[in-house]
Amino acid sequence: MKISKHILIITMVCAWVGFSELAAQNKAIPFGVGEQMEYKIHYGFVNAAEAVMKIKPHYEKVSGMECYNVVIEGRTVGMFDLFMRVRDEFGTYIDKDLIAPRKFYRKIEEGKYRKHEIVDFDIEHKKATVNNYDDKKQEWKEPEEFETYEYAQDLVSGYYYLRTLDFNQYIKGDTIDVKVFFDDENTNFQMLYIGRETIKTKLGKYKSIVISPIMPENKLFDGQDAIKVWLSDDDDKIPLKVKADMFIGAIEIDIKDYKRGEK
Repeated sequence: MKISKHILIITMVCAWVGFSELAAQNKAIPFGVGEQMEYKIHYGFVNAAEAVMKIKPHYEKVSGMECYNVVIEGRTVGMFDLFMRVRDEFGTYIDKDLIAPRKFYRKIEEGKYRKHEIVDFDIEHKKATVNNYDDKKQEWKEPEEFETYEYAQDLVSGYYYLRTLDFNQYIKGDTIDVKVFFDDENTNFQMLYIGRETIKTKLGKYKSIVISPIMPENKLFDGQDAIKVWLSDDDDKIPLKVKADMFIGAIEIDIKDYKRGEK
């Protein structure tokens, strides 16, 4: 597996979260239109990539419903860009009342690899229609329809839904079921609640919530808690940091800028 794909996986891994129950159960929404976060991704002391996560400054209607329009852009920098160029964009349209996706897309450029996909979610009927672009033929393939979990999340929307959870209901060692539709499959992940700690960031010291996706045994990540995610322990639940211990060394994603959205 190429290092460029390692970086992409780690950048997005904390987005592999979603839950089966209805999202809109009087949950406090910690984000709003216009929110933006910037990150640097580094391997040891070497800057490898950068990423921006933003919610566009206005709602957009999908299937007649108002949605948050979320965009995540990631790119390699420096010497990494010379040897393993990555230009990736992920996007989702999250129903602002249900906090579940109405539409998801990804445009992947990693070396010579290309993928352009659009997924339309029919939340009410628990279905997803997947459209893939054939780069060689320069045309869209025949769409495919799949059944999904109830209120299934995509790779990006699940990340934002995670921020709406009340972590006071968990104790150290609790697991959270994770239900996501991605790559034409319904997948049930689990997240481990590790606890709370204070960390230093470029934005200052933050009390934080620490969680970790439970990884199956593999040749990429080193140990059961190989990936850890830190969220600010406040009303905003800002994604502050991701650290992945890999057999080739540790890769970290650190926040470098944050702009609060309009809630």
